[in-house]
Amino acid sequence: MSAYVSAFELFSIGVGPSSSHTVGPMRAAASFVERLSAAAALDRVAGVGCVLYGSLGATGIGHGTPDAVVAGLRGHAPETVDPAEVRGAWTHGIEDGPLLLGGRHPVRFRREDIALEPRTRLPGHPNALTFTATDAAGAVLASETYYSVGGGFIRRDGDDADAGGGYAWPYRYGSAAELLDLCAREELSIAGLARRNEEALRPEADVGAGLDAIWDAMSACVDAGLHAEGTLPGMLRVRRRAGAMRAQLDAAEAAGGRELPGEWLGAFALAVNEENASGGRVVTAPTNGAAGILPAVAMYWWRFAADSLLAAEDLERRRGIRRFLLTATALGSLFRANASISGAEGGCQAEVGSACAMAAGGLTAVMGGSNAQIENAAEIAMEHHLGLTCDPVGGLVQIPCIERNAIAASTAVTAARLALRGDGRHYVSLDAVVETMRQTGMDMSHTYKETSEGGLAVNVVEC
Repeated sequence: MSAYVSAFELFSIGVGPSSSHTVGPMRAAASFVERLSAAAALDRVAGVGCVLYGSLGATGIGHGTPDAVVAGLRGHAPETVDPAEVRGAWTHGIEDGPLLLGGRHPVRFRREDIALEPRTRLPGHPNALTFTATDAAGAVLASETYYSVGGGFIRRDGDDADAGGGYAWPYRYGSAAELLDLCAREELSIAGLARRNEEALRPEADVGAGLDAIWDAMSACVDAGLHAEGTLPGMLRVRRRAGAMRAQLDAAEAAGGRELPGEWLGAFALAVNEENASGGRVVTAPTNGAAGILPAVAMYWWRFAADSLLAAEDLERRRGIRRFLLTATALGSLFRANASISGAEGGCQAEVGSACAMAAGGLTAVMGGSNAQIENAAEIAMEHHLGLTCDPVGGLVQIPCIERNAIAASTAVTAARLALRGDGRHYVSLDAVVETMRQTGMDMSHTYKETSEGGLAVNVVEC
């Protein structure tokens, strides 16, 4: 089994506010309907229900999980759905009327057909949901349990888990040490190895075009957030700040002619996570809660650090972004396979810490770092997120989540610069930090794992 997972699965274009609580449940609901259709049972379904367990039940309302379930039952996919079709799909869009399963078969459906069981934790994963379909007489036609395992990935109960997606990757590795050895033996950069794996699934031109599409979605999200105003949804009424920061920075630079890259870095991250919190179009990187870190660091490089490429064609900088994303993919695959990228499983260290390490490695790569320096940068970034809890106030992906992305983006840049000043030799390995993160997540109380039962979530007044 290989740790590697495709960039087009690790970086999936979807909707906010949560990859595990929104994107994953939507995919699970759509999968359940597809299985009913494949079994020729869809036309016999008269009713459908869903139970959200554990973390999905605890913070599902604030994360839009019931809305996502309804959208998925209707046949929508995160990659293509209009975010407006998801917002309020359960909260405001169901009036105890028929629901079109897969967009075509009507069934009875009420709001209470989605039940919350936050105190029940299934053994497969803290993010679990069970779907049940019944016929006109109330007899059960089908029942399936799914796990939303982080980053929008889902696993059906009973299916084998394969971290690498079941592909026969030509370059297989299970640890950072194996990755570095394999790159040295094949005389490849980390990005080069990842590209070889991607090209085993699709033509070279498609790989480049796909990576460009990911970057275009990321940069569009940054731009949207920088030009938005108002408050975010939910009872906290959090005020958007990225737009005001952009205006201030534009004015400061116009007046003094001096660029402020560090301040822009924070604004980029806030912009993405404010868009995510509003349920807008975002890219999981590797999750939605940490979606602002990689785009912010990549935009920082694109706008301020790609000095030798600024006068070159746009294609040259796009090639740099592809290298950034491929490097991040190879590193992120290690966290997903050997620890976790799920806040409900490992706390926020699993989401923000992983994203910070991926961004640090990607930035090191595009700034000319060696494979050893890339591994060092990722290790530095992850080491200083160990033990970070997931404690969203009010069950919303807003406080402390939005600011946390800006801080982690800054940490990623610092980690990359520290690594680039060394020769790649260091005492603590990335593998040791990944294993430490796994152990720390296992030891961490569930109250600090996306349940809003501890930390800031219980010490900050919500209204």
